[in-house]
Amino acid sequence: MCQRDLDEAVQLDISNIQSIHHGGTRTLAKRKATQDKKLQQQAAQAPTSSRAAGAGGSSSTMLKLYTDEAQGLKVDPLVVLVLAVGFIFSVIVLHVLAKVTGRLTA
Repeated sequence: MCQRDLDEAVQLDISNIQSIHHGGTRTLAKRKATQDKKLQQQAAQAPTSSRAAGAGGSSSTMLKLYTDEAQGLKVDPLVVLVLAVGFIFSVIVLHVLAKVTGRLTA
């Protein structure tokens, strides 16, 4: 490549950069100031304690879901597995029965 080709490539890169960032340095400074202001407002509104943050801020609340202290229905995972497989099996049996009775009546 000659020097002229390099200069043209550099000019193309500069024009691409200018077309991406509209408004120049003043606009970028205003955007930065606005973003900083929003971040300060969000920090001022953020709760300082886990109680104020709600249940999501407390790890002890999450741990209660997986211990014996949790309220509600306690079901063994094996029971859930058996019930799910039983339901799937019953659906298959009903489909087979529908096919058999449909062929016998037709």
